[in-house]
Amino acid sequence: QVQLVESGGGLVQAGGSLRLSCTASGRTRDISSMSWFRQAPGKEREFVAAESWIIGSTYYADAVMGRFTISRDNTKTTAYLQMNSLKPEDTAVYYCAASRALVLDSRPDTFNYWGQGTQVTVSS
Repeated sequence: QVQLVESGGGLVQAGGSLRLSCTASGRTRDISSMSWFRQAPGKEREFVAAESWIIGSTYYADAVMGRFTISRDNTKTTAYLQMNSLKPEDTAVYYCAASRALVLDSRPDTFNYWGQGTQVTVSS
């Protein structure tokens, strides 16, 4: 089993920045990729960004391309989501998710482990 804990959410003004962290514990060697998803009130959970922990490739949703950056630390136990130029429409609960699959995927049902979520609120 893998446990994921997010942190770093909060309230920020439009145009500001936040960095989310996701710390993994347990069988971290099972992790092939890490991703971030978000869910706004009344909306479905949507893909934000993903990184392969095997080859380091990354993948972003169009809505965050050029503003958000996914990365990890060298110990491969913590993933980050650097969010710049935040907009009110970025307001959501942000979740990190880990997958054992070798291929990057943006579909939530392909991920094996989920964190509890952290709230990000962007005021206008």
